[in-house]
Amino acid sequence: MRGLLLINLGTPDGPSTAEVRRYLRQFLNDPRVIDIHPMARWLLLNLVILPTRPQKSAKAYQKVWTERGSPLLFHSQDLTAGLQARLGQGTKVVLGMRYGKPDIPSALRELQQAGCDEILALPLYPQYSSAATASALDDLYDAVRAAPAQPTLSVRAEFHAEPGFIDAVATVAEEHLGDWKPDHWLFSYHGLPERQVKASEIAGPDGKLAGHCLGSSTCCDRIVPANRQCYRAQCYATTRALVTRLGLGPTEHSVAFQSRLGRTPWIRPYTDEILPQLVAQGVKKLAVLTPSFTADCLETIEEIGMRGKEDFLKAGGEELRLVPCVNAHPRWVEVLAGWASATS
Repeated sequence: MRGLLLINLGTPDGPSTAEVRRYLRQFLNDPRVIDIHPMARWLLLNLVILPTRPQKSAKAYQKVWTERGSPLLFHSQDLTAGLQARLGQGTKVVLGMRYGKPDIPSALRELQQAGCDEILALPLYPQYSSAATASALDDLYDAVRAAPAQPTLSVRAEFHAEPGFIDAVATVAEEHLGDWKPDHWLFSYHGLPERQVKASEIAGPDGKLAGHCLGSSTCCDRIVPANRQCYRAQCYATTRALVTRLGLGPTEHSVAFQSRLGRTPWIRPYTDEILPQLVAQGVKKLAVLTPSFTADCLETIEEIGMRGKEDFLKAGGEELRLVPCVNAHPRWVEVLAGWASATS
């Protein structure tokens, strides 16, 4: 039997301060997430972040928590179930989270216990980043190394401009917005510290870095060898593909980055700053897509759909509509099933 392991970021077990603190401790203690000296990370986490942030984050989680629990978890579970139904008995589909439950090692054990000796891992991160993609794969490879019997493992990572993903995102947008015509479209991606983007640059044949990433205002205009693993460049590539698929003009859309943490520079422009700027430019009706996420979560529902919407309206905008993520949409299930079948 073949196994398909879906990997997503993770979520607290509950919206209480204690559960959120436990989750943040695991998440932010990852050296790929806060990539500073271990002692500095310990001090930052234990003396600055954990004493205050869990309570604030818990209040945000309480706004999005449902009878089914965390949106990210139940959307990921629905996707797992949809793929299982689509692929049938010849493939076992399980979900593993990088942080929280169900974790990646337990998901791997479940697949092996079901008799899967050939496993395809699919991190559900469209754009590559060390903090998300590489961290998840680190955890997966550690689990495989620790397994008494190691399975044959293949990985399908990053799909920022894959036609199937682009079509699924656009299909959800078209269905959700219907006949409603926005004045402008905003593509809001999760942010990263600038230092992580610069660190992703690939050296040339001479082994030297050319300073391409964040070296100019046009560094992300196209994918070249130097930025082929650059998160920001891949976000712009996703945008270009979606703009083409949705038939948008060059002045009908913008790109921004959300969810920054701390005082160090993160990749720009910032979503919370661009929202009032769009209003000042005359935008009254705004559609927002979040194509660095494949499942709706705190960052999409609360940060954009609630706080971002409030900021937009306060600045004088009339309507902000958040387009849902692909979640477990039938088109997305179809795309992933095709990818899984193609690697068999």
